[in-house]
Amino acid sequence: MQLHQLRYFAAVADTRHFTRAAEREHVAQPSLSQQIRALERELGTELFHRARGHVALTDAGEALLPLARRILADADTARREVQEVARLRRGRVRLGATPSLCVGLVPRLLRTFHDRYPGVELHITEGGSQDLVRGLGVGELDLALVIDPLPARGPALTSRELLREDLVVVSAPSGPPPVATGRITVPDLRGLPMVMFRHGYDLRELTLGACRSAGFEPRLAVEGGEMDAVLALVGAGLGVAVVPRMAADRSGLRITPFTAPGLHRTVSVAHRGDVSPPRAARELQRLLHEDGALDGEAGGQGARAGAVD
Repeated sequence: MQLHQLRYFAAVADTRHFTRAAEREHVAQPSLSQQIRALERELGTELFHRARGHVALTDAGEALLPLARRILADADTARREVQEVARLRRGRVRLGATPSLCVGLVPRLLRTFHDRYPGVELHITEGGSQDLVRGLGVGELDLALVIDPLPARGPALTSRELLREDLVVVSAPSGPPPVATGRITVPDLRGLPMVMFRHGYDLRELTLGACRSAGFEPRLAVEGGEMDAVLALVGAGLGVAVVPRMAADRSGLRITPFTAPGLHRTVSVAHRGDVSPPRAARELQRLLHEDGALDGEAGGQGARAGAVD
C-alpha cells in the first residue's frame, strides 16, 4: 500500500468519477485506474462499485476511506514538520560552554541565533571542558565551547579553533594594585593571595601550570569556586585571580594585563566526530565562525580563529 494509491482512492471517493479524480491529481486516467486496481488486489477486495456513469464505495471502501484520510493527513503533517526543521523554523540545539563563556560570548551569540531562528529551542549546559567532552560523548550535547587542549581521554571529537583570548589578573578596586607598574608577570604572582577555581576547572589548571613553570607554587587564599564566586571573592578583597578578559571586563574589578607574551587560552567549538550535528546545531556553528559574530566579545582581546600565530 503506497501513499499515492491512497491519494488516488480518496480522490475517486470525493469526486465519484475516475476521470475527474485523475484531473484533480494531475495524472492520466488509465494510470489512476491501474493504481486503484493494484490497491484492491493488495487488499483482496473491491473498493468501488463501478457502473457506467456511476461510481460508489463498497463496504470495504467505506471502511478504508477514514483510515486513508488519516494516513494522508499524517503524511502531510510529517512532510511539513520535516520542512520546518530543514528551514530552521523548528529544531533544537544543545550547547555546552564553560562558565566564563556563558557570561561572555554565549548570551550575545544565542541572542543573534534566536533573532534569526526563533522557533529553534536552545538548551545550555554549563561546565568545565572535561564535563562538556563527556556530555558530547554520551550524546547529551550537540556542540560544546571548550578550552584547548581537550582532555586526552574522551570520545573522538572534531574541533575547530574559535578564538584565542587574553587572560588578565583581577583585584579589588578598593585595595592596592597587585604591582606598581601597569602590567604584571607570572613571577609577580609569587606570594600574592590568590582566589583559585575548583578542581577540574580549566582556568585552575592553566594558572597552576603557569606558576609552576615559573618555579613556584601559588599562595591560595580561597579555592573551590566557579567564575561568579571567584569574581565575588576577589571583589571582597580576599585575593587576586587570573581570569579571561571577557569575564574581567564585566566584573567591575581592577584589571591588570600580563606583559607580552602574556597568558592566553584557546577556545574551540567541538562536536562528536562520528555523528553529524543536527541542522540547527550546524547553523549555530556557522554563526560562531562567521565574520562579526564575535565582535564586541573577543575583538581586541585575542586572535580570531585563522589569525592565531
